[in-house]
Amino acid sequence: MRKISAILTAVSIITAMTARNNIPAIDVHSHIVTDNYLKYLAENDAMLADGYPLPAWDVQSHLAFMDSAGIERSVLTLSSPQPWFGNTVGGSKVIRSVNEAMAETKRLYPDRFLWCAALPQPDIIASINEAVYALDSLGADGIKLATSVDGIYLGDPSYEPLMRVLNERGAVVILHPVKPEQVNESTFTGGPAFVYEYPAETTRAVLNMIAHNVMTRHPNIKVVVPHAGSFMPYAVPRLKGGYPLLLQKELTEPIDIDGNLSRLYYDLAGGPSAQAVKMLLTVTTPDHILFGTDYPFVPAHILEKVAAKVKNEISQDPELGIHAAEIFRNNALKLFKLEETAATAENKICEKLPMQPDGIVRLSKIRVNPDYLVEYMKYAVEVGTLSLESEPGVLTMYAVQDKENPCEITILETYASRNAYESHIASEHFRKYKTSTLHMVDSLRLDDVVPLNPNNKIINFINI
Repeated sequence: MRKISAILTAVSIITAMTARNNIPAIDVHSHIVTDNYLKYLAENDAMLADGYPLPAWDVQSHLAFMDSAGIERSVLTLSSPQPWFGNTVGGSKVIRSVNEAMAETKRLYPDRFLWCAALPQPDIIASINEAVYALDSLGADGIKLATSVDGIYLGDPSYEPLMRVLNERGAVVILHPVKPEQVNESTFTGGPAFVYEYPAETTRAVLNMIAHNVMTRHPNIKVVVPHAGSFMPYAVPRLKGGYPLLLQKELTEPIDIDGNLSRLYYDLAGGPSAQAVKMLLTVTTPDHILFGTDYPFVPAHILEKVAAKVKNEISQDPELGIHAAEIFRNNALKLFKLEETAATAENKICEKLPMQPDGIVRLSKIRVNPDYLVEYMKYAVEVGTLSLESEPGVLTMYAVQDKENPCEITILETYASRNAYESHIASEHFRKYKTSTLHMVDSLRLDDVVPLNPNNKIINFINI
């Protein structure tokens, strides 16, 4: 038995990578675009306020995108432009209609959507009333705040009453940029706001909140910074470098920079990549990074490719791979205090059938052509993972490699019954594995064996 060593080698490494790639994601940055909202913008000649037309949205298209992109839940928010044109009554009315539409969407699809309520900024009293109604009556999962409206930025003292209300409720606050009040239209930054003004606007607002110690003074609020942190990885070192000089000359009040930063979260919408995550890790920790798409402001077919690419990049990165489940799913579960814990979700596996008298315990001994070893292991890990996750009668798929001859692979397979085995080999994922790897295998030997102690729990071998 010296040649069959029960250690985790390349097979188990690829197992972990495949499991990470298959993580069902939670999208904390997606948007709803309602007819009432579009009508109000059109009435105020604001359809192109940010230099780009707003997309169409409907719930069925959103669900279809989520399914194709491997997204389990999406957090709905209102995007930009902010429906404020100097009329609190009109703005409050359309904001209420959007919030009620998001609440109804979650009511119809409670396992697929969360939502964060929009507020009629900059009217603070109206915003407080809407926040209380949305959180306490409509069941909002959080609040969305525009970075600035009418030239007034978050962090401004006028926002203090609202922040106290949100702090009392421990609200999740998702920020979203708008086109700033004053933009030089003769420069490119005066074009589509998402190119430059959005990240610049977000950074201005967050720095202003830090400068006024908003997060440390309201520690129960959890603030999500959009678009891969905007310019924060660049701005924070400059803030830290300049702050002592400003403090020395009494040009600023004391600021707890690190304390404020520790309460910020960041989504990856707008440019997700492993490199973006590494930049964010210069200002935050892995447990504060969240997945986001910006649907429907980017077409679904493009976002599907982007989501697949970033999952693959992060999952297979040597530094980031161990955090993939947290970034794509578990951090959002914890942030929004969803009922299913991250640990349960990560280790979730279908309930297994008991071993029957006709159950099968087998050693599959496979010699793989060296030219196809890596490709073969990807298929083998995929079929093993899918079998364990979806088939109650598949009890064990435990693969090992020979230390001296890595092309020699042995898999311990156990099936609850003969029927369970026959169902397994008839499954779509097994047929795909068989047809795809036939040319990669030089030899295959199947040895049915008898356990020396049938009372041992083979369940211990499931998570390879």
